[in-house]
Amino acid sequence: MAKKMSKEERQLQLRKLIDDNPFVTDGKLAAHFAVSIQTIRLDRLKLGIPELRMRTKQVAEQVHQKVRSMVAHELVGELIEVELGHFATSVLEVTPEMVAEKSKVCSGDYIFSQANTLAAALIDAEIVLTGSARLRFRRSVYLNEKIVAHAFLARKKINKFLIKVVSKVGAEEVFVGKFVFVAR
Repeated sequence: MAKKMSKEERQLQLRKLIDDNPFVTDGKLAAHFAVSIQTIRLDRLKLGIPELRMRTKQVAEQVHQKVRSMVAHELVGELIEVELGHFATSVLEVTPEMVAEKSKVCSGDYIFSQANTLAAALIDAEIVLTGSARLRFRRSVYLNEKIVAHAFLARKKINKFLIKVVSKVGAEEVFVGKFVFVAR
């Protein structure tokens, strides 16, 4: 049986884990350290580490400062990382206003818009226009699911960009899009 870790050791490791992955939940941290969620919350409070929602917001604010092609409120979803000209990631939580009342299925408009605005955000230019898009919706997305979209630059030719976006719920692909953008 492994020796129980001291509070100080746990807090040091907790800070390192959150620094490495600011999107880790208190539940996953509690399971990792084999302690209660309340213990993790108390440790975070003592270390001055904000809750997940605030950490996500802080990361998003830092990331938005890099984006030239649009302002934060134009992006559909929460931008969590961007390396201009290379890749970007966003998260969209499906809320009641996004779904059909009866089926609770998310409208494809939101899934497309998340992918399209994310792809545009990774282009380092003032004006970015969608030229064309080739889309595949793999499965329905439902109320309260989180869509994580990853966009990456596949090819660039002068002022034209081919960007691929893969959106997932958990490990399951729900959407794939190939976009051609023109930048000015």
